[in-house]
This record gives sequence, C-alpha cells and structure tokens, in this order.
Amino acid sequence: MKKAQDYSSILEETGIRPTSTRLLIYEAIAGTKDTFSLGSLEAQLQSIDKSVIFRTLTLFHEHRLIHSVDDGSGSLKYCLCHNHGHCTNEEEHCHFYCECCGKTYCLDQDLIPHVDIPEGFIARKVNYIVKGTCAECAKHVSPTRCPNKGKPSR
Repeated sequence: MKKAQDYSSILEETGIRPTSTRLLIYEAIAGTKDTFSLGSLEAQLQSIDKSVIFRTLTLFHEHRLIHSVDDGSGSLKYCLCHNHGHCTNEEEHCHFYCECCGKTYCLDQDLIPHVDIPEGFIARKVNYIVKGTCAECAKHVSPTRCPNKGKPSR
C-alpha cells in the first residue's frame, strides 16, 4: 500500500501541488478497483465539500492522473491512470458496463483495438464499452431479466 509521500511525489511529478485535501482524494481514488463516479467519491469523502471534489477531479483529469469513461449511463465514470499521467493512447483499455447493476469495470488486459480513421478525419477520443451482465449479477438473475436494470448500485 502506498503512503501519502508516495502520492505527493505522483502529484508533484505531474505539476500538481499536493495539498492535504488533494492527497485524501487521490488516496481514495487509488483505493478503487475499477471505475468510480463523482457521486461515489462524494459518498466516500463526506467531510470534503462536493465542489472541491469536482474541481480536484477536473484537475486530475487535465493532468491525466485519471481517465474519463462515458459508459452511456448518463454518469461519467473515471479510472486511475496506473502510469501516473504518462499514459499513451496505445495503453487505453476497454471497459465493461453491467446493464443490471450499473457498475463499470476496467478491462485492463484488453487494449482498445486500432481503428483506421478515414483521411481528413481527426480522432479526439476513443471509448470502447462492452455492455452486458457482470459475473456477480449473472449469479442471481437471468441475462435478460435484471431487477435493478438501469439503476446504478453505487
């Protein structure tokens, strides 16, 4: 498990001043296994003002410490950049969105495949989402019937 001074150096290396609040937020993010939303982070860090969390997420995103994921749920998700802001487009991975529980999983082992863009087109961002039923939900329901369909679990 990393310590606060480790997180301080990660923030400093990307040009972010490591305040105590930013370190708390980064520590919470680093503790997530898959993606997280602004709402889930706010619930986890209730002692920090919501606007501070939002501004800090924006700052971390601008410095590529976290990546945004549009999974189609209407709530932007984020995931931690494991290369601390030094990720290249070739390292971007796929995600799995569970249509039953609303959770989005990182598929770190599955890189986004190369797409040949027509001449004259300029790609800005690639978002590769697989949608279906996660393993946990599949244990409890049939793939076509989800009791929480469309309602995120977190």
